[in-house]
Amino acid sequence: MPGPSADHGGVGEVPAGSLQRALLVLWAFTADDGGLSFTELQSRTRLPKSTLHRLLNTLIAERLVDRRNGGYHLGRGLFELGMRASLERNLLEIATPFLEDLYERTHELVHLGVREDAEVVYVAKVGGHRQVNVPSRLGGRMPLHATAIGKVLLANAAPEVQRDILMRPLERRTPRTIIAPGQLARQLAEAARAGVAFECEESGAGTTCVAAPIRDEDDECVAAISVTGPVNRFRPRAHAAAVAAAAAGITATLARRAQLKCADP
Repeated sequence: MPGPSADHGGVGEVPAGSLQRALLVLWAFTADDGGLSFTELQSRTRLPKSTLHRLLNTLIAERLVDRRNGGYHLGRGLFELGMRASLERNLLEIATPFLEDLYERTHELVHLGVREDAEVVYVAKVGGHRQVNVPSRLGGRMPLHATAIGKVLLANAAPEVQRDILMRPLERRTPRTIIAPGQLARQLAEAARAGVAFECEESGAGTTCVAAPIRDEDDECVAAISVTGPVNRFRPRAHAAAVAAAAAGITATLARRAQLKCADP
């Protein structure tokens, strides 16, 4: 799941190739965008008007971009392509029943996320009418260090990945975000030992969360799930066992499916 060279469609030099320019247009859309005007797209991509018009017409013809309500939107063709991505499709198919069961047990917001460099990418989200207001979005990103899912993913990443993240400046999302490398390293060590990680108002005010890792058949951490609720009613440690059990169920199902594929003639 490659991302743009900078967040929110920011660019340095405008790429020369047609494919690179088309990707620049697609990555100009963020998870929070309902739609973008031509002017907004030009501002984010810094492409000449004629080039941007030509690219948009091509992307619309290929159903990768839609034009409606006076603006441009990512098209259904991208969704279809995304669902063909083997890891995410397989993961979603297997994880969805467990996410739904976890929601029924907790009646709080449930997430499924994967790691992309120093960020969590949210690939599933299950919640009801009373779900807590959180900054996460489907397809959106959050810093690893500021979320429970991110801490789990980082705690189970290779040592060199952890060192790289801990050496970077850590963004402060709220007054409670942990930005001290030593303190974060201790939390990661505890998450690796306990099999769960916690967050309390570190990604957004008023929310708390517990997460657990999902592993593939090679015991590599490929994703994580979490339950998030408001601090005034949700007690994450009381639900840690349920989250860990759901993650273990997904892990076991992934392993069984992999074994069946290997057994196919």
